[in-house]
Amino acid sequence: MDEGRKHGTPWQDDELDAIVADYFDMLTADLAGLPYVKSRHNAAIMAQIGRSHRSVEFKHQNISAVLEKLGLPWIPGYIPKHNYQNSIFPAIDRYLSDHPTVFQIVPKMPAQPVMPSDVFVEPPARKEVDRKTPIGLERLIRKFDPVERDHRNRSLGKAGEAFVLEIEQRRLAGADRADLAKKVRWVSVEDGDGAGYDVLSFNQFGSERLIEVKTTNGALRTPFFLTRNEKALATERASDWCIYRVHLFAMTPRIFCISSPLEKAVILTTETWRASF
Repeated sequence: MDEGRKHGTPWQDDELDAIVADYFDMLTADLAGLPYVKSRHNAAIMAQIGRSHRSVEFKHQNISAVLEKLGLPWIPGYIPKHNYQNSIFPAIDRYLSDHPTVFQIVPKMPAQPVMPSDVFVEPPARKEVDRKTPIGLERLIRKFDPVERDHRNRSLGKAGEAFVLEIEQRRLAGADRADLAKKVRWVSVEDGDGAGYDVLSFNQFGSERLIEVKTTNGALRTPFFLTRNEKALATERASDWCIYRVHLFAMTPRIFCISSPLEKAVILTTETWRASF
């Protein structure tokens, strides 16, 4: 194809479908720890659709940006660029609709022990959304709602809780409190859901930490659900209860903590109502 003729022209559906499919081929290999060469993929796509290297790289970063908003992992080398073109949304919609297994990604536990010092990060600042979301992206988020998906993905949730359990044991052992490390409990598994927290841990002085684990493969600001029971316990035991927000779980797992009062850290929005007679 004549690359020069396409410069500055809109991308067509067949071109977008091709680059989205190739992006997910690379992402699947990346998450599985399999080798792949980006330059070879790029060269093949450039030859197939007749777009420049710069144009292909830019579109890859647009795809990363959409996946970030959908609470999905993205290829680390393609940093999300949010100056979307509306045509990318239907292409990603088509791919995800045809490949629903993409949403079932549950990463394996790291082969090497993860140290707490490598995992914990500062929480994002609470702020109102000030950027207008494109209509096409809003539709995509409603269709593939990352909050609802993470909430229903029990395998992902349990994997995140297991990760936190290990991190807490290592944190206490590293603080010379092996005695407390042995007492860390996976409450949601041992006692069942409904306690208002998932992991019972301790600070280095022996005080309880009631940890509610919220896990996503998405980014730092991916929203999450909070139950009425969790919210009540956050108020009742404000000094002990906290959220461990596990994010980027399929890539490089990171955790930030949210403590009470929750309203100072997050924007709480009513999603459902209990109807009674």
